[in-house]
This record gives sequence, C-alpha cells and structure tokens, in this order.
Amino acid sequence: MLPVNTWTGNYLAAAWTHWSPYPGFISITAHQDGTVVNVKAPKNGVPTQAGGGVDGQGNGNNITLDDGDVLQITSNTGGDPTGTIITANKPIQVLGGHDCTQVPIGTVACDHLEESMFPIEALAKKYIVAPPVQVPNNALEKAVIVRVVASEDNTTLTFTPDQPGNKLLAKAGDFLELPQSTNKYVVEADKKILVTEYMVGQGANYGTSDPAMLVAVPSEQFRSSYLFYAQTGWSANFVDIIAPNNSMVQVDGAAVNNFAAIGASGYSLAHVKLSNAGNGSHTVTSNNKVGISVYGVIDYGSYWYPGGLDLDVIPQ
Repeated sequence: MLPVNTWTGNYLAAAWTHWSPYPGFISITAHQDGTVVNVKAPKNGVPTQAGGGVDGQGNGNNITLDDGDVLQITSNTGGDPTGTIITANKPIQVLGGHDCTQVPIGTVACDHLEESMFPIEALAKKYIVAPPVQVPNNALEKAVIVRVVASEDNTTLTFTPDQPGNKLLAKAGDFLELPQSTNKYVVEADKKILVTEYMVGQGANYGTSDPAMLVAVPSEQFRSSYLFYAQTGWSANFVDIIAPNNSMVQVDGAAVNNFAAIGASGYSLAHVKLSNAGNGSHTVTSNNKVGISVYGVIDYGSYWYPGGLDLDVIPQ
C-alpha cells in the first residue's frame, strides 16, 4: 500500500487475463469527497462486467467518488484490464490484480494477485528485470512472465540483451508480454512504461510457489536504506537486491557477497535468504542506491512485493 501523500490522479494499471470464473480487477479508492474519475480501457475496450459507471467494455466517464468510496472494475470472459488508464481530479489509489489465476494459464495452481500501481508521475523509461530464486534449490532461479505497458502512443522498446516480441507499442495501454523465462535484461523505452513481473505457478516445475505479481521499480526510485517485513510463517523468505556493480550492501547488518553481474548493465543481482528466527522485520543498507523485492513461498503459495521506493516525480 502507498501512503496517501504519494497518490496522484494519473495511473496506468496492470492486472491479468480473465480466467473463468475468476476476473482480473482494478480497484480505485478515493480520499476526498467529489473525486471525479475517468477510466479508459485498453484497445478501445475489453470485455468487462458493467456497473458503477463503467460499461461492458471497461470505459467510464465522470464517475464521482467520495472519501472512502471504492470503484472496482472486473473483467469478463476474454477480458484483461491491463493497460487501463485512470485519471481523476483529486488523488486516488489504484490497485491491480486478479481474484485467482494460473500463470501461465493451464499451469497448476491458481492464486490471487494484487499490487499497488505507481502513479504515472513516478514511472520511468528504463527498468532492470531479474527473476527470483527457486525453493528448495536456491542455486536455481524461477521463471517469470513479464509485461511492459505503454503510457503513451508510439512507444518504442529496446532490450539489452534482446528479447522476443514486437518492440513498437502503437497505443497507450498496449503491452508486450514476454514468455516465461529466467532471463535477466534491461528494458528501455522512449516514453514512460510500466513493467510487471508474474511468478509462475508450482506446476511449471520451477520449485515451490504459486502465482505472484510484482511491479518493477526503476533505478531512479532506488534507495540506500530499507526497512521491510517478511512474515516468518512461510517456508522460505528472500530479499532480491539489484545494485550498481561493486556496491557494499548489508542485509540485517551482514555483508552481501553473492552478487552476480546482470550482463553489461552495470548492475548486479543477489538473492539473500532471510532468517525466520526473528519477528519478520529486516533491513537493507548500502553505500549506493539499490532496488529490492521481497518474496516468500510455501507449498502452492507465494507473495512478492517491492520492498520500497522513493516515488519521486520523474519528468516525461
């Protein structure tokens, strides 16, 4: 969840495709009376369960919410809310996710997804994508599916090293979905993009877990210190750290020594297993700004979230 003082009125949302009977969703919360919300569906419309001022194609204009009101948009058969653009005249919170889905579809088992969307003001043009670790074989990495979503028309993507797929996103809300892999790479664009990663289900044979969703954090929003929580009841918890090469990083006061370079990006990745002996509170400190994601797994279950970020305004 993001604090109210970081909310804005401009969002690009990511979710997942409708998997009957479970829908993908976008949830919009107002903090002030008289908040007027407009919703623009991707591709001029996708199958949506109509109601609350939103039509059956996922579009809605001049929907008024008061303090504490929530507008939830849910997909219908064949629909996917990913790429929906939400604007409001006052600050709002936007969540995206799914009631219960397989990743990829057809892979056992389903699990719920939910993530806070970062305001468009906080999005960037460059992201580093790296997979989590497997459990119980921590020497291997777990496959992810990645979506790159355009915030503006005619967005051109570049990958280093190159990845498969159409590199031109013609319309705002269009997205490229990269198939499941353990690839590490940098994705850049000539306009702001939203990048989301989806952990594959346990049936994909990449170790223990089930689907989970992560909104990637651009390096412009990295921090040099973090305080985060990892619930101790999970079989294993990890923090993944993306840091400039040769950074000096500590987790809970202990030096991290297992960084591996991410190609020629200038950044390195470390998977650090967290102790379940304490109360679940942990710290990361570094002499450079670094990005972290936190996740845990149990048999057919998982969670994954960004461990923090600055949420500064990044110019277009």
